[in-house]
Amino acid sequence: MAAQRKLNILFVNSIGRKKFGGGEKWMVKAAGGLQDAGHRVFLASKRNSLILQAAEKEGVPTQVFNIRADFSPLNTWRIARFLRRERIDVLVCNLNKDVRVAGLAARLLRHGPVVIARHGIVLCGKKWKHKVTLTHLVDGILTNSESIKRTYAGYGWFPPDFVRVIYNGVELKSGVQPFPFEERFPGKKVILAAGRLTEQKGFDYLIGAAALLRRKRQDLVFVIAGTGRLEAHLRSRIRKLHLEDTVELWGFRRDLDSLMAGAVLFVLSSTYEGMPNVVMEAMALGKPVVATDVNGVRELMVDGETGRIVPPRDSAALARAIEEVIDSPGLLRRYGEAGLARVREHFTMEQMIRNLENYLYEMVDAKNQARNS
Repeated sequence: MAAQRKLNILFVNSIGRKKFGGGEKWMVKAAGGLQDAGHRVFLASKRNSLILQAAEKEGVPTQVFNIRADFSPLNTWRIARFLRRERIDVLVCNLNKDVRVAGLAARLLRHGPVVIARHGIVLCGKKWKHKVTLTHLVDGILTNSESIKRTYAGYGWFPPDFVRVIYNGVELKSGVQPFPFEERFPGKKVILAAGRLTEQKGFDYLIGAAALLRRKRQDLVFVIAGTGRLEAHLRSRIRKLHLEDTVELWGFRRDLDSLMAGAVLFVLSSTYEGMPNVVMEAMALGKPVVATDVNGVRELMVDGETGRIVPPRDSAALARAIEEVIDSPGLLRRYGEAGLARVREHFTMEQMIRNLENYLYEMVDAKNQARNS
């Protein structure tokens, strides 16, 4: 029976070598989880990329395909050879160029694998090249948010079940040692944010909120963990607003769990997202969260029960929510406990891997039935 056999699976993600965000973390964890379930899994990306390093650390076999553009005949040929040689059953592509290069390789084979496009954020608009790619080179789209599925449904391109939602999962955390912020910032309440330093993450608005709060009080410190091309801009803004003693950029951190556990509050200031893993990670540590109302947040959080949700691109709203929460130990505790309970019920890594495995079996069975009919 097809659903009982183990699958050969290839994940392809041609993200930049030094980029590693929520989508990359999902792919590494998905690959590792499926491998632990007994499947034969590979993860491919650019040589010396952070995602390959993370996959190797997870024990997932890696491959190098340096996909740099939408059209790459040499890479398509190389990937087709790999798919045939390793008898790949499922190809999971991350970026649109991955679909156009690796998905084309799958279509060139007589009995090619199921091709899945994984969209952690909205990756296609109403453009002809997106329509052609996603209706001819893939068998389904996997996303992590009902809001993204609704957006794609509005395009009118796909059959009803072509876009499938599987929520991200997070590993439940115990024994995390809180970072000793009190030693560095005695008498201060530390608010943590994390993510790539890009426009998407909305750190300009968080710095604006910090400036508003700094006018009224001196007991708050904002720590932002992450790297990115806006670092110089954000540092300049911090200086111009005289916030050097209030906002600190800490760069890329491998101890993010410890930072979250040690902070009083976690804040997401993004202008758009898919399903924000970093919020899920904070909730899994029992940390209260203030987040902007972007894709996936309302599926993950319950406003007023597991945290506060505020409009995006609104520093004043962020500042109000932070101040309302930060001075109430009871509210902080209730939000943290409710968030942890919600993660345990809906968003564990075990649930995600089980749902993903069932979905892949379903897609492979459907393709085999279509071939035999």
